[in-house]
Amino acid sequence: MRIVLVGPPGAGKGTQAAFLAKNLSIPHISTGDLFRANISQNTELGRRAKAFMDAGDLVPDEITIGMAKDRMEQPDAANGFLLDGFPRNVSQAEALDEMLKGAGMKLDAVLDLEVEEDEVVKRIAGRRICRLDSSHVFHVTYAAPKVEGVCDTCGGELYQRDDDSEATVRNRLEVYHTQTEPIIDYYKSQGLLVTIAALGEVHEITKRAMDALKK
Repeated sequence: MRIVLVGPPGAGKGTQAAFLAKNLSIPHISTGDLFRANISQNTELGRRAKAFMDAGDLVPDEITIGMAKDRMEQPDAANGFLLDGFPRNVSQAEALDEMLKGAGMKLDAVLDLEVEEDEVVKRIAGRRICRLDSSHVFHVTYAAPKVEGVCDTCGGELYQRDDDSEATVRNRLEVYHTQTEPIIDYYKSQGLLVTIAALGEVHEITKRAMDALKK
């Protein structure tokens, strides 16, 4: 299957993508991984992307599209893939359609993880990270430490990252609404959109998505 996963920040796309890709035996292709791989391997696209990133500029669509195309042409993606973070706007969605059409392929579904904006803010703004070990992550509501502000595992101080502040989260949501949300209507008009309620336990959301794909 060839699937695109969309949804606002905090909807759980990364977590669901990993589970769905494993269940469907297809590679999980995320924009973040594409950039990291191309930059670490010093590819031409990676060098071009890094130049924009080092200057604090957005990476142009053509570079992101090029990276995605190269990755989707790898042998492990021959029988399908799950795209996470790409396409991020209608121009990229149109480019993806052209790529697939040129290869005699098409998307099977676009999964939209739906979650209320206030819930997104609550999920992200409530995160607390250990200063001694960033892999130790807590949440003031969903996974509170035994002692407020103290890591259960190593006793390190827990803090809120600047990226997780409510103001930053709401700004990220605004960017999502402006740039990415229009692809939902784009795919809906093609009859590809499948909306999944992204509230509940991780396995429950995965089951909803798998059940929807079977239909």
